[in-house]
Amino acid sequence: MPPTPPAREAPVTLSLDPAVLVAMRAELPRVAQQVVDAIRAEVPSYADPFSGEMGRTIENAVKLALGGFLDLAADDPDAGPAATVEQVSEAAYGLGRGEARSGRSMEALLSAYRVGARVSWRDLSGAGVDAGLSAGTLARFAELVFAYIDQLSAASAAGHTDELATAGRVRQRYLERLTQAILRGSSADALEAAADRADWAPPRLLTAVVLPDRLARGVLGQLDTDTLQPTEQVPGLEEHPDLTVLLVPSTSGKARATLLRRLQGRRAVVGPARPWLAAVESYERALRTVSLGLVPDEDPAAEPLDTEQHLPQIVLRADPSALDDLRRQVLAPLADLKPAAAEKLRETLRSWLLHQGRRDAVAADLFVHPQTVRYRMQQLRELYGERLEDPDWVVGLTLALA
Repeated sequence: MPPTPPAREAPVTLSLDPAVLVAMRAELPRVAQQVVDAIRAEVPSYADPFSGEMGRTIENAVKLALGGFLDLAADDPDAGPAATVEQVSEAAYGLGRGEARSGRSMEALLSAYRVGARVSWRDLSGAGVDAGLSAGTLARFAELVFAYIDQLSAASAAGHTDELATAGRVRQRYLERLTQAILRGSSADALEAAADRADWAPPRLLTAVVLPDRLARGVLGQLDTDTLQPTEQVPGLEEHPDLTVLLVPSTSGKARATLLRRLQGRRAVVGPARPWLAAVESYERALRTVSLGLVPDEDPAAEPLDTEQHLPQIVLRADPSALDDLRRQVLAPLADLKPAAAEKLRETLRSWLLHQGRRDAVAADLFVHPQTVRYRMQQLRELYGERLEDPDWVVGLTLALA
């Protein structure tokens, strides 16, 4: 049910002489036309909307409003002024809502009311004076005209405000559904339909940013206005109620560098930029990074964690149990050695793999003599045999020791 327009106290009425009232009613069609023409000429926002069939509709509405005003001014019980004023106020309220839906500001509508009041007063009072309206009654008539216009403009302002508030709430619900659909990895058709309902223009790329909710508010004003943030629980953050996620448009290249600067000190984890229909991948990457404990320190100078710069760590920590099994498997030849000896051979083997067998580089890395490296590698070859030349074993050792 639409909101009810605010109740307004009816203006003071005055009794008009029947002859004056007849003269004024005879002028209504011409006055209505004059009002529409003046509004079109003086309020640019209405130049096109008031043309053609719409202009005739508005002209009839003005005629109705002025007729209701004359019923009120006449203080004629048979005309039912209270009902007429109520109907006209409701129409004014609906007009305000319609203007908001059309994207026109309330300033334009108030300007139209001011023009309408001026023209109506000029022409109706002129007709009244010609019909014998006294000076005293003319003054009260002026008061009644502008009080009536004030009542209608107030009703329209209320309608305009209510429509904007209602439209805002509806759009926010649609944006929430869109955000949830993106984070849940819904189908492309479902996402496109949700974006259309939310009147949201999809960017080429989206980047997920996971950060504390209390720190998100401070950065939102610096981000693209189409940034999405859920207000309800999202999948993956159930165990982190203090965290939220932002979906930030077009963050690649220089734009990404700017985003990272704006996130400084906010303990943010930034996923990769992905096409908006696949933005769930960015969210899942950031979420996985959080679950691995790879988050910035709580320090105003701390840089955000850019997942693009930590891919090896993310890959290696993706399955800790599998990594432990791999280490036990590929380091089994060292299991029978004393811990100190095993540790020296492990660090030598790791450096040897990372430096691609360059003895001098390994020696510099370990702060030992190249001959020490040569001796340790002989021990390792005795323990591993031909497996140190097997690509599969080299991959396994590299991952296990990385």
